[in-house]
Amino acid sequence: MTAETLEGIDEGRLLDVLARTWPAAAEDDAAAPGWRIRDGAGGGKRVSAALSRGATDPAPLAEALRRHGRAPLVMVPDSDAPLDAALAAAGWEVVDPTVLYAGDAAALAALPMAKGVRWAEVEARLVLLEEVWDAGGVGPARRAVMDRAAEPKTVVMARTDMAVAGLGFVAVDGEVAMLHAVEIRPEHRRRGGGRAVLAGAARFALRHGARVLALAVTEVNAPARALYENAGMSAVGGYRYRRAPDGP
Repeated sequence: MTAETLEGIDEGRLLDVLARTWPAAAEDDAAAPGWRIRDGAGGGKRVSAALSRGATDPAPLAEALRRHGRAPLVMVPDSDAPLDAALAAAGWEVVDPTVLYAGDAAALAALPMAKGVRWAEVEARLVLLEEVWDAGGVGPARRAVMDRAAEPKTVVMARTDMAVAGLGFVAVDGEVAMLHAVEIRPEHRRRGGGRAVLAGAARFALRHGARVLALAVTEVNAPARALYENAGMSAVGGYRYRRAPDGP
């Protein structure tokens, strides 16, 4: 990625795009002052974790969430050391450290495809694609997040002549497109399906005015991280979740 492409693209900007392109069902800034409580409607931690709006004391947040029968969970940017230290001191444990990657959309769009692998944008919901997502843990509640996301957005499918190899959801927010819910079928991994999803998402990004393609992946997902780094993407910060200990 060139310095020009990365200009203005930092952890804060990518977290903002992440929230805009994978939106919660509802947000509440009043229940616990200094915190944004998000209702993900079953769509996973990325849309359900609370966000600090300057607060570092987790006690009011935990109380507000438990009143509504919810387990206290916070998304903590890597750059917010004071928040991370405060939650650690209160006994909140780390869950799923995650890396944010960004890449030059033009370079990613030009990635060479493996023999017999191609990509296509899919506008209609197809049962076969939903079955692929279901198998990868992207169930109906997570697909409902895609429905909530604003346009422009699409699903990119990688396929061979005989089968669907994988797919991902991409949405654009200004100069950045964010790729979510990438799922490559096990029998097609390391055969070019992931690269095809990246290329297709980057082409969509460019067509809608974005110069950067970004995504989030857990630190422990070494094969996916290797794919993104080999494709020329760079780590640009990240985040982890912190979960409250059991009890009041």
